[in-house]
Amino acid sequence: MTEGEQKLWRILRYRQLGTLRFRRQQPIGPYIVDFFCPSARLVVEVDGAPHTDDAQMRRDAARTRWLEAHGCRVIRFWNVEVFKHPHVVADAIARAAAAAHPPRPR
Repeated sequence: MTEGEQKLWRILRYRQLGTLRFRRQQPIGPYIVDFFCPSARLVVEVDGAPHTDDAQMRRDAARTRWLEAHGCRVIRFWNVEVFKHPHVVADAIARAAAAAHPPRPR
């Protein structure tokens, strides 16, 4: 894992975002995603400088389309976001997961 992925994993592991359980380096079809929350079908990717290359951006877009076509929601963060604003990243992940499975009315 990259340093950004390691930092985010320290936030995601052990259900630190409520009851959300994440897996790291999860195979899904032909891809291995950085993090995956099965209950929300949420993929979290952490990208660094290599992902600014045009060819890599096209591959990332194709990967996102494939994952979305297979029922996943994909959210991406830059390494710098994870390092500078980890609480903002964690909040965005929790909101994305909640949107996938809103609480049931009682």
